[in-house]
Amino acid sequence: MAVTWTISTLERNTSDDGVVVAHWRASDSEVVGTGDDAVTHSGSSYGTCGFTPDSTADGYTPYADITEAQAIGWVKDDVDADAIEASIAAQIAESKAPAVVVGTPW
Repeated sequence: MAVTWTISTLERNTSDDGVVVAHWRASDSEVVGTGDDAVTHSGSSYGTCGFTPDSTADGYTPYADITEAQAIGWVKDDVDADAIEASIAAQIAESKAPAVVVGTPW
């Protein structure tokens, strides 16, 4: 299992092309079983990060030059990426062995 981080969209200032908000998603899944018995267990997290761009700072990247990997790096620097990934792993574990099962006995 490896959590995949993606950027769904970026919001930017039109005045300086600086990114002010990144919308991100982190997700993972695990398939248990094979064939018709295969079950996919998944977990995910979604959020936003706000930024205050400074177009005069060293290392400033204009919007057109930003890569998804760079934006993901900004997000991971801004959030507790380890805690988010642990939460996703816990979601998968809960799906595989739920504490509560809903249904009827008949």
